[in-house]
Amino acid sequence: MIETATRWLLEVLAVPDVGLTSVFLISMLSATLLPMGSEPAVFAVVKANASLFWPAILVATLGNTIGGVIDYWMGYGAKQAFARERESRWFGWLQRYGAKTMLLSWLPGLGDPICTLAGWLKLPFWPSVGYMAIGKFLRYLTMTGALLWIPDGFWRQLATWL
Repeated sequence: MIETATRWLLEVLAVPDVGLTSVFLISMLSATLLPMGSEPAVFAVVKANASLFWPAILVATLGNTIGGVIDYWMGYGAKQAFARERESRWFGWLQRYGAKTMLLSWLPGLGDPICTLAGWLKLPFWPSVGYMAIGKFLRYLTMTGALLWIPDGFWRQLATWL
């Protein structure tokens, strides 16, 4: 069922038909705990129209940051629901470094749960969002730039090595 829904969503948000709107929505959804990646959508839009490089990067950053904020509030709400639970030592580093840990929100597989934990731990909201946005912006800039400016032959060679 999830595969069918995801396929339908991707058809509705087909990059040639929607462009930056699809980048925003896919980036926002992929920043929640849904298992999606948004980089292919950003790359497809930029590859189809190079003049959209900066708008696509910024729209993806905004969408992904809003998705991170959704994760933050989910964590915050969960904390309210389970207020009597003890904090784990695993969260100690998150508390110790505070909102700056949101720079790691770009990490695949770990970034979204980190945003959720930030809400759970009630890290300061606006600093968390700011660092989250910086981390996500640098990810999109790096990934899209690498895909555009590193020759295709490099990626093919890398694929054969792996």
